[in-house]
Amino acid sequence: MRTEHFQHLAAQLNGDFYDDQTQRTLYATDASAYREMPAAVAVPKTVDDLKTLIAFAREHKTSLIPRTAGTSLAGQVVGSGIVVDVSKYFTKILEINPEERWVRVQPGVVRDELNQFLKPYGLYFGPETSTANRAMIGGMVGNNSCGSNSVVYRATREHTLSVKALLADGSEVEFGPTSGWDFTKQVSEASRRNGSATLADRILLKTNAILADPANQEEIRRNFPKRTIERRNTGYALDALLGMEPFTAGGEPFNMAKFIAGSEGTLCFLTEIKLNLVPLPPKEGGLVCVHCHSIDESLRATLVALKYKPYAVELIDDIILERADTNAEQRKNSFFVQKTPTGHFPIILVVDLSRDTRAEIEQLAAQMEAEMREAELGYHYPLLFGEDTKKIWTLRKAGLGLLGNLPGDEKAVAVIEDTAVDVQDLPDYIREFNEILRKHNMASVHYAHAGSGELHLRPIINLKTEEGHRQYRLIAEEIATLVKKYNGSLSGEHGDGRLRGEFIPQMVGPHNYELMRQIKHTWDPDGIFNPGKIVETPPMDTFLRYEAGQQTPEFQTYFRYKDQNVLQHAEQCNGSGDCRKTQLSGGTMCPSYMATRNEKDTTRARANILREMLTRSPKENRFDHEEIKEVYDLCLSCKGCKNECPSNVDVAKLKAEFLQHYYDTNGVPIRSRLIANFARLSGLASFIPWAWNGVLGTPSLRRIANRTVGFHPDRTIPLLASTTLHRWARGRSQKNQSDKQLFLFCDEFTNYNDVEVGQKAIQLFERLGYTVVIPKHGESGRAALSKGMLKYAKTLAEHNVRALKDVVTAEIPLVGLEPSAILTFRDEYPDLVDESLVADAKRIAENALTFEEFIARELEAGRIRPEQFTDEKRMIKLHGHCQQKAVSSLVPGKKALSLPKNYSVQLIPSGCCGMAGSFGYEAEHYEVSMKIGELVLFPTVRQQPDDIIIAAPGTSCRHQIKDGTNRKAKHPAEILFEALK
Repeated sequence: MRTEHFQHLAAQLNGDFYDDQTQRTLYATDASAYREMPAAVAVPKTVDDLKTLIAFAREHKTSLIPRTAGTSLAGQVVGSGIVVDVSKYFTKILEINPEERWVRVQPGVVRDELNQFLKPYGLYFGPETSTANRAMIGGMVGNNSCGSNSVVYRATREHTLSVKALLADGSEVEFGPTSGWDFTKQVSEASRRNGSATLADRILLKTNAILADPANQEEIRRNFPKRTIERRNTGYALDALLGMEPFTAGGEPFNMAKFIAGSEGTLCFLTEIKLNLVPLPPKEGGLVCVHCHSIDESLRATLVALKYKPYAVELIDDIILERADTNAEQRKNSFFVQKTPTGHFPIILVVDLSRDTRAEIEQLAAQMEAEMREAELGYHYPLLFGEDTKKIWTLRKAGLGLLGNLPGDEKAVAVIEDTAVDVQDLPDYIREFNEILRKHNMASVHYAHAGSGELHLRPIINLKTEEGHRQYRLIAEEIATLVKKYNGSLSGEHGDGRLRGEFIPQMVGPHNYELMRQIKHTWDPDGIFNPGKIVETPPMDTFLRYEAGQQTPEFQTYFRYKDQNVLQHAEQCNGSGDCRKTQLSGGTMCPSYMATRNEKDTTRARANILREMLTRSPKENRFDHEEIKEVYDLCLSCKGCKNECPSNVDVAKLKAEFLQHYYDTNGVPIRSRLIANFARLSGLASFIPWAWNGVLGTPSLRRIANRTVGFHPDRTIPLLASTTLHRWARGRSQKNQSDKQLFLFCDEFTNYNDVEVGQKAIQLFERLGYTVVIPKHGESGRAALSKGMLKYAKTLAEHNVRALKDVVTAEIPLVGLEPSAILTFRDEYPDLVDESLVADAKRIAENALTFEEFIARELEAGRIRPEQFTDEKRMIKLHGHCQQKAVSSLVPGKKALSLPKNYSVQLIPSGCCGMAGSFGYEAEHYEVSMKIGELVLFPTVRQQPDDIIIAAPGTSCRHQIKDGTNRKAKHPAEILFEALK
């Protein structure tokens, strides 16, 4: 496609248009194994934009690939045409009718956010994917998605009432329920128009011709998957249309919208969707987590569980539980797991027995457990309620991402992960499935929807090898034959795409496949809508993300990466898109995406661009690419991904690694040097703090100074205290000498700017009976790390490890007030220091505690007591520091601030504050920084009465709150000091 054509198209659109290499690269993959570079990316704002794109595609013989969250597992949104991303602007909930129980939405509405909107009406959209906090309704219709609760709510098709769409000629249509008589009348009228028939007429006539033919009817009924299979998603749903009036007497009214569900954007472009709603689920959630010794045992237990009319029966296998044990967040969610008597992880069957009362659940659970015990199925049956159930569902939904964090090049590959059979056939089917794998010396992960006859089955394959490519095709072919033996569906919920399209003739027979080809050609005669999916797909082992025989290069890196190299760490991202959740879903990851809603600003994009450049770069320094710099620009290094990404992709670490390599070739910018040397500059200025404060405390002078160094003129700058904490501490004597001791890490921020916080912390510890010692150490290196100056950070880290290795112990820990500084010992130091210092660094890391962790530990040990604090009633709103959430936890903070018995602590449901060290100061980042603050933090703080205490452990967070709300937030040490009796 010529550049001038794209320039003309971009000028016609209200939305955004990109044809640069970077954006195209980011949209070349989804959550599947496929990769193909698109011609361009369009982000339309209006229906007119979509019409313009359709006209352009027809004129220039290209194609449009509809895309929402891009979490497709079968390559549905990968292709060579123009990717049309509706996730940014087509996000409106247009109309709700509570009485008739329906809602009308645009395709970019997020499933979970829709249900948040519906909750006050007592209504609910039932189908729930594991990606529900970022999956969008358009994608769910495209794939006919279902999820854990499909035993009750079935699939999206059953809840799609009508759709508005654009056809391949740009005409607008609406499809909805039509009685058999009306359908016949419409066919007659279309037939009479003959030569003047519209595209909509031709579609109607072709559909009638196919379904009215007795030979076709017989073929469809004989060769499509069993009707008893809840999840049937193979090819176009001719069997669903055939079951409607007028083709089946007594069937539901004819509705083309239900045919479009599962068509993967290959027939038309959806603009609006009308959905059926159901009452809210039962008030009381209760999960029985049946622990089994084997997959076969768990599947036989499933048949027992289904007798008790569960809302879901989900399987989590031992491999996923083992991976969860390596993920900080999911380890907490695995609290209920009891290993087998031989010490192995079990197979867990999660049975959702939700009812209106807890008593009902307990009675059903007891009956089910008794029946299972009698049948010798399972060995442990914990019944969990309340918040515990959310943890279990989070663990279950994290399964896909957790499988991505297998170290090395072998991965659990989505190739036959979506097969569905009649649930009664499932034990036999899985037994044969595993026999096939064993025959080829392969193993598989098993998880998900046991109650619906569909397990997600992922064999472990290295797709970088020729053998891996051979296995990929071989296993697909053999399992397709096995699925056909059981008259199952090769796709249960994830669609056919380019992965399974090749096998549709085998699954439904050549005759029915030919009918599907005719359908596609009638709807889309020029092939502009997502070609190569469902019909006429390329071979399933072409356009793979990894080439056969691809070598993983070796890299000399500044950080160490456990059991892998830097490229393999980036490759842990499998595209599941957890980083695309918004602030309405909670959590920290990913603050820049929450603010911009651009794919370029996701954690996934950052992993993808690094993977692409490190794999394909012709340069000696493969990090030396402006494309990487561009995509990493809005990464705040908040560490949210280290904790919340199920694959543990630590993009903050990758960003720092990239920047140092980039500097190695291009030099370090002056502003980055200034920021990295913050402690040195502050040390010099601390001898004349009046001069520093005189300039930066005067708005007109500060604005000039800010512009000079590249900071935003509206951003205030922290002032220096009249003395440093070091000087203050040296100039006073300890109030007591006690057996209770701690080392205080005097970080550079507390030492120069937040001296009062340090003073109150020391006085608090002393009044609680502790001897406080500030050992000899240097600055933390946090500023240098944030700017990617790893060579400098390494010297600082090694200095501190050498200074503290013989000092810090479990009995006398190192306690820090600034989370980002003290947690550097736990997070970066062990991976950064010289190999000879790793063991020492790890010992220090084990005994480096945040202020809140130390207080909570001493409280639990009985060395600090609530009676030492005031009885006054106060309410505290706590904003947690990002790195605390990622590397530590906010639980100690809540425990510490709850020490005064009448202090009530509530967590502000905020992610990152938006400041993130120097990020919020920098002129080009200021606007995004404040936008992030406005997502949750600023509005919540502004709503609080003056007598509510705002708590924030992080110095950057406190500064951001001050700039954004004009409220003073306090460090927990200040709050507890002021609460002492």
